[in-house]
Amino acid sequence: MNLTDTHCHLADPALRENLTHVLTAAREAGVGRFIVPATRPQDWQDVADLAERASENPLWGNIHIALGIHPWFSDDVSEPDFQRLEQALQVRSTAWVGEIGLDFYDKTQTPPQRERQIQVFSRQLAIAQTLRRRVIIHNLKTTADIAAAVKQTGFAQGGIVHAFSGSAEEARVLTKLDFKIGIGSLLLNPNARKIRETLKTLNDTDFVLETDSPFMLKKEINTPANIPGIAKIAAEIRGTCVEEIAKVTERNADALLGR
Repeated sequence: MNLTDTHCHLADPALRENLTHVLTAAREAGVGRFIVPATRPQDWQDVADLAERASENPLWGNIHIALGIHPWFSDDVSEPDFQRLEQALQVRSTAWVGEIGLDFYDKTQTPPQRERQIQVFSRQLAIAQTLRRRVIIHNLKTTADIAAAVKQTGFAQGGIVHAFSGSAEEARVLTKLDFKIGIGSLLLNPNARKIRETLKTLNDTDFVLETDSPFMLKKEINTPANIPGIAKIAAEIRGTCVEEIAKVTERNADALLGR
């Protein structure tokens, strides 16, 4: 199989320090394409360097990058950061915008903090729309707000709502806005019932696979080599075979990456 991990933080120290081994294990597992997002200005260069190193080392596979500011870091953002982001994207014509989005999971957040997240998210959507780039969206308890921001900014380039954990109804809101649903390591948790039920309802054109490496697993470092295991569980849930899951998710990833 040829599979894509559509969300893996390969520039994170937990993976970067042993990256050749991580990518070799992924290749041996049948995973040869990776979408690597940044989370804040401090790691944009590290992520960009990965793509350059991969272009010089074919055994690493195909690495596609995204540059952006994660909602957790919204309070630290200033106007020059947006200008730097736009400049960095202009230099890298194939880079997406990500990981951006909203996260309202913490109930202690104040209304101004949530509004700041929305402002930072909307600004990055506007940049992505201007440059015609796809986006990678972090969405935790914020589907309605994300949909509102997408509509308000006129963003229409599509992308992925990653590590999805919401309901079938929420997924439909997002797929109608031309986003793919990132199905990932939550499937490795048998107690994650909601995403399993949601996965049953998705159309073949609606979803892609991801790990969110090195995160999501409690007792070990997650890596892209876990994609086949996620595909196997997805196949069981949808009553099909792994080869069919690979075929449809790769077709969806191809469409996003312009292949």
